[in-house]
Amino acid sequence: MIILVLNCGSSSLKYQLLDMKNDEVYDLLAKGLVERIGMETGCLKHQAAGKEKLVREMPVSDHTVGMHAVLDALMDKEYGVLETLEDIEAVGHRVVHGAEEFMCSQLVTDEVVAQLEKCSVFAPLHNPANILGIKAVSAALPTVPQVAVFDTAFHHTMPAYAYMYALPYEYYDKYRIRRYGFHGTSHKFVSAKGAKFAGLDLGYSKIITCHLGNGSSIAAVLNGKSIDTSMGFTPLEGLIMGTRCGNVDPDVVTYIQEKEGLSASEMSRVLNKKSGFLGLSGVSSDARDLNEAANAGDAKAKLTLKKLTYDIAKFIGAYAAAMNGVDLIVFTGGIGENNSRLRRRVCENLTYLGVKFDYDANVATGRDVMISLPDSQVKIAVITTDEELMIARDTMHIVQNEDE
Repeated sequence: MIILVLNCGSSSLKYQLLDMKNDEVYDLLAKGLVERIGMETGCLKHQAAGKEKLVREMPVSDHTVGMHAVLDALMDKEYGVLETLEDIEAVGHRVVHGAEEFMCSQLVTDEVVAQLEKCSVFAPLHNPANILGIKAVSAALPTVPQVAVFDTAFHHTMPAYAYMYALPYEYYDKYRIRRYGFHGTSHKFVSAKGAKFAGLDLGYSKIITCHLGNGSSIAAVLNGKSIDTSMGFTPLEGLIMGTRCGNVDPDVVTYIQEKEGLSASEMSRVLNKKSGFLGLSGVSSDARDLNEAANAGDAKAKLTLKKLTYDIAKFIGAYAAAMNGVDLIVFTGGIGENNSRLRRRVCENLTYLGVKFDYDANVATGRDVMISLPDSQVKIAVITTDEELMIARDTMHIVQNEDE
């Protein structure tokens, strides 16, 4: 089944085209990105398997125009891979927030789109763009089935005592204020892949997955189900991140607002866009830049990286306690897969769990590798994530079941 996977942002559209034979056998036919949507000059970057890269600047007024640019590239005689658009059998969408409405991936219908629009209040920066992607596909490929795959869905197995905040219960009743968690597609993928790689039975396992990138979260996965995760009502809670502050005393927020005379939206921008690596270090939101600055002796860059290491080790300890043990710890995401120094520093704080670290294996980057020694009581692995493949799998299963 040929499946187009889309990840729509407010001004961008990322895509992959996969030929899914089954869950494990597939071909990546093409991938690319349309960026600067809605700006004066947009740009398409397209790469088909075995062909030259296509870069094309053009006006991209909205997501529908961007969608047509993607389809044109996929059909291009020189750079494309499709003979006809009818070759596309399904489209899978990443949708950030499903709130309590969607506990699993869903075939897109008018009713589903209406519910997604209601969920946009929980993710105003993300869900509207995801919906624009769905509507753009509906306009360009009206007969092709679409599936929405939710970042929050994997975490719906969290118990109430893990997802509820100790606020007046009326706010949950009125506004559904609770912890939802994010990166669920990645946590689900790497926990299953990691268990298989480590020789564990996913259904009888205790796994901690660390998705570390510009946005980061950690999850406790007990017997294949998420029971807790570091992000909360929004992706702001939890670890220090690229520009997000992570956990902070809520009274700090009101204190700064009063002192600086900031509105709620201005304060939200401080917490989401001006904090984290960028705010604490004053250097950059990119961990690679922080490493360079730290190596050059920058004290704030060193502090920021040390805080990140501390936060990760603290959450791992908490989730080991929550599950009464841990069999496997997984590092994934851009930082988790590629920053060997960070992995080493975290794991050197886990000797109390019986972790025995393989320093030689840890030098590997960007590939699946076991970085604990054979006699380690807890297995440690680097597992490359593939959210697009997970979306394609869900899309394939739902469309096939619908056809039966």
